[in-house]
Amino acid sequence: MVPRVIFGKGSFDQLGEILLPKRRHAEAPFIFLVDDVFEGRELAERIPLLFNDRIIFVSADEEPKTDQVDALVEKVRDDYGELPSGIVGIGGGTLMDLAKAVSILLTNKGGASQYQGWDLVRQPSVYHVGIPTISGTGAEVSRTTVLLGPEKKLGINSDYTTFDQVVLDPDLTQGVSKEQWFYTGMDCYIHCIESLQGTYLNAFSQSYGEKALDLCKEVYLGDISTEESREKLMMASWHGGMSIAYSQVGVAHAMSYGLGFVLGVRHGIGNCLVFQHLEEFYPEGVATFKEMQKKHGIVMPKGVCSDLTDDQFHTMISVAMGMVPLWENALGRHWREVVTPDKLEGIYRKI
Repeated sequence: MVPRVIFGKGSFDQLGEILLPKRRHAEAPFIFLVDDVFEGRELAERIPLLFNDRIIFVSADEEPKTDQVDALVEKVRDDYGELPSGIVGIGGGTLMDLAKAVSILLTNKGGASQYQGWDLVRQPSVYHVGIPTISGTGAEVSRTTVLLGPEKKLGINSDYTTFDQVVLDPDLTQGVSKEQWFYTGMDCYIHCIESLQGTYLNAFSQSYGEKALDLCKEVYLGDISTEESREKLMMASWHGGMSIAYSQVGVAHAMSYGLGFVLGVRHGIGNCLVFQHLEEFYPEGVATFKEMQKKHGIVMPKGVCSDLTDDQFHTMISVAMGMVPLWENALGRHWREVVTPDKLEGIYRKI
């Protein structure tokens, strides 16, 4: 679990005070990985740079990749003679995942793709901080950093992945587009549905998942102010991430990994594209999802998989079925009796 968290409007301004005692000395900088949408904007100017700290602006237009992590790690190693004091990620889920992955690879040998899986990391990461500027992914709280690799889309799942400090400032989520707000928030909603209906469910997961689900319904079906919505969705994201810390996600996430690997579909929209067709597995959850979609006038893309080749379908299905813990959570140990390649292809062809 994340050991330290600060929540509240304007809490970003405490960042300098938070980082100061973690600075080893003047030559050990903090590296700030920041979504490039903030380049030249007020938020970037508020980052508390000292000594030889550096901001690296990173595009979040695509899913984070293992070779992208390797390139960032090489850049930091080449530019500085020793490990930095820490890594700070500022942005959405992509920047959260990149910050976590870079902090791990700075202290572990080899490339990022070698650590895609469960508990493969051996050495503690450098100190790292997560500051989300959009709510829903739960990446700020999870022990996973999801990456597109050369052979698969899979997370680095490790006790060393989790952030050492998180700053939750609802003001930072102002300006997010309606579509992005919806798709990323639905990532949280789908987390909750999959966790609460999974075979891995326990009292810990249930307590967080139920609260996150209630908050999502308030935000997307209720009548609350924009300011209250930002605060509640940020906490829904946190609770949703905590819910899957001791359980797992399920069918939508497993199939979304396939979409992301083959077509580069962003995680949030990928979950939505799949989830709308999962009445067989989550009938009530899908019905509520469609109610939310209708209320906010969200029209999802169609024909996403219409031009795929047989080989692409095969790859997509293979990636999805490789997410064994997700399928076990969704359907139990005998999930292969229910889920077949033909069934998955049928769902993908509807997208």
